[in-house]
Amino acid sequence: MEDMRPLSGLKIVEFAGIGPAPFAGQLLADLGADVVVVDRPQRGEIGLAQSVDRRGKRSIVLDLKAPAGKAVAVQLAVWADVLIEGNRPGVMERLGLGPEPLMAQNPALIYARMTGWGQGGPRAVQAGHDINYLSLTGALHAMGDADRPPPPPLNLVGDFGGGSMFLIMGILSALYAARATGKGQVVDAAIVDGVNAMMGMFHGLHAAGGWQPARQSNWLDGGVPYYRCYRCADGRFMAVGAIEAKFFAQMLAGLGLDPEAFGPQHEVALHVEQMALLETVFARKTMEEWGVVFADTDACVTPVLTYEEVASDPHMAARHALTTVNGLCHPAVAPRMGVEACTDTPADIPKDGGDSNDILNMLGLAADSLLATGAVRQA
Repeated sequence: MEDMRPLSGLKIVEFAGIGPAPFAGQLLADLGADVVVVDRPQRGEIGLAQSVDRRGKRSIVLDLKAPAGKAVAVQLAVWADVLIEGNRPGVMERLGLGPEPLMAQNPALIYARMTGWGQGGPRAVQAGHDINYLSLTGALHAMGDADRPPPPPLNLVGDFGGGSMFLIMGILSALYAARATGKGQVVDAAIVDGVNAMMGMFHGLHAAGGWQPARQSNWLDGGVPYYRCYRCADGRFMAVGAIEAKFFAQMLAGLGLDPEAFGPQHEVALHVEQMALLETVFARKTMEEWGVVFADTDACVTPVLTYEEVASDPHMAARHALTTVNGLCHPAVAPRMGVEACTDTPADIPKDGGDSNDILNMLGLAADSLLATGAVRQA
C-alpha cells in the first residue's frame, strides 16, 4: 500500500542522541520520513533503548572512530536529504563528519545541528541541560510561586519547545529553499535561541505595561485568581483558565458564587481575598466531582490528570491520544494531517542495529565484509 503521509520519500540520517534531536526525528518519521538512526556501539548514561522517540525509525550501529564505520556514515549522508546531529560543537568535525566534507559530496544536504547553546558564543562548548538554557532566557525566572525557587518545567519548554520545534522548522524551511536552488544549508538550532524567540510575547507585554518581572504577579503565571490551580477535597487539583469575562462568569456559576459578592474580576486589591475564597470552595468537592460540574461548560476549568490517567479521559480517549504497542505507551501522531495513515497505530521501536544489514544493502555496500570488521553491527 502506498504511503500517503506528507513526508513520505524524505530521507533522513540521524546520529543518536537524547532529547530534542531524536524527538524531532520521531515527529518527522511519524509523518512519513525514512529516518535511519546511527546508533553507538554502547549507549550513553541516560540513553533508552525502549524510547518513544525511536519509533518508526531504522537502526544501524556504527563505530564512527573506525575507518569502515565512518565510511558508511559518509555514504548515509550522501544518500540522505537531511542529516540531524545533536553533539557539542566540534564533535562531528573531529570525526571527519562535519558539514563541509559531507556537503561537498551532497550539495543539497540539509545539515541540521541541535545544541543547547548554539554553534557559537562563550558557552557553546559547555555542558548544559534544559533548566540551564531556560535560566538564561528569562523563562525560568518567570515560572512558579513568588516565595519559592523557580521549578523545572520538565524539559518540555526548552528541549522540545525551543529545541525540537525550531529544529524541525529550520529543516523544513531549508528543504523548501533546496527545492528551488538545489543547495542545502546548515541549520543551527539552539535551545536558547528557540526559547528566547518564544519569550517575545512577554517582552511585548512588558513594553506595553502589561507584564512585570516579579514571579507570580501576572495573569498567566498564577498571580491572579482566575488563572491558577486549586486543591480539591481529595488533595487533587483543578486547573482554572477563566481569562475572558464570559468564561469567568461561567466559572463563578459552576462554583455557586454570586458575581456581585465575589467582586470585579480584574480588581487587583481583591485578588488575595478572591483566591482564598476559591481555595475554600474548591476544597468542598473532589477533583472528580468538580470535573463533572464543569465537563460541559466553557468555564475553562479542568481536572489536573496524571499521565497515567490521560487515556481514560473522555476527550483524550475520543482522540485516541494514547496507544500501547508491545507494552510501551505511545502518544498519538501529531499533528493530524487529514490522512488516515497519520492516525494509525504508531510504529514500533527498532532494535539497536536491527536494520544494519538492510541499510548496508540499500547503500550498495558489501554487508558481510563490513559486519566482519566489527565497525558495523547487526542486532
